[in-house]
Amino acid sequence: MPELPEVETTRRGIAPYVEQQTVRRVLVREQRLRWPVPTRLNSYLKQQRIVSVRRRGKYLLFHNDNGCMLLHLGMSGKLFLVDADRPVQKHDHIDFEFSNNLCLRLNDPRRFGSIHWTRNDPLQHKLLANLGPEPLSKAFTTDYLKLKAVKRKTAIKSFIMDSHIVVGVGNIYANEALFKANIDPERAAGAIGYVRLERLVAAIKQTLRDAIKAGGTTLRDFRQSSGKPGYFSQQLLVYGRGGEPCLVCGNTLREIRLGQRTTVYCGRCQR
Repeated sequence: MPELPEVETTRRGIAPYVEQQTVRRVLVREQRLRWPVPTRLNSYLKQQRIVSVRRRGKYLLFHNDNGCMLLHLGMSGKLFLVDADRPVQKHDHIDFEFSNNLCLRLNDPRRFGSIHWTRNDPLQHKLLANLGPEPLSKAFTTDYLKLKAVKRKTAIKSFIMDSHIVVGVGNIYANEALFKANIDPERAAGAIGYVRLERLVAAIKQTLRDAIKAGGTTLRDFRQSSGKPGYFSQQLLVYGRGGEPCLVCGNTLREIRLGQRTTVYCGRCQR
């Protein structure tokens, strides 16, 4: 599914076009997403100005003076900026039409995305309230990760993918960060020393920054709001390369299932 860099790339792509714009109407063609779309979504947003578009984890937060809409792209959701009169395509479920005649269109073939509305602080919404810190924030430090890892026997890859520990480190980027930090993905989180965790924190931050700069990945049908594919997949060092030579030492990369997710690593470089 779209991971943090894909969602952040989407946010950066749409924000300049929808912020400070007034919603003309919301057209819901399909209400059956992961949870039913709020029946009064049009009345909540109609004639309201979008003050800002922010992100928390993998949720996009559309703030206006009345409240906030939370949008999750699910497994296959994409947002496109199109002219309001552009013909509808298959799986185009929701249109947010603006007074400047632009339309933010949600396309979601698998319908695992979701939309929620709140008049309260969105960060206290039940879907966001218990999330860990943002990985690119100052709150995500080695000291923080070490404190959370104490006595934890959970595999480090599963540990950093837990959104209650840190948000947005999905499968692709966990594989890449652990390789850069030379850490075996199966090693118990509590058994990793401070210096190695310091390398891991730095690797997570750098991997995510590089992915955002490159526009996310082309995996899982991701497209930017412009319709262009992301390009980070061209830089992947281990993910999707099981059975191929390690780009550092030449050793054959191993591919296993860990926490029901594909995990690729180098048995020589990662300890």
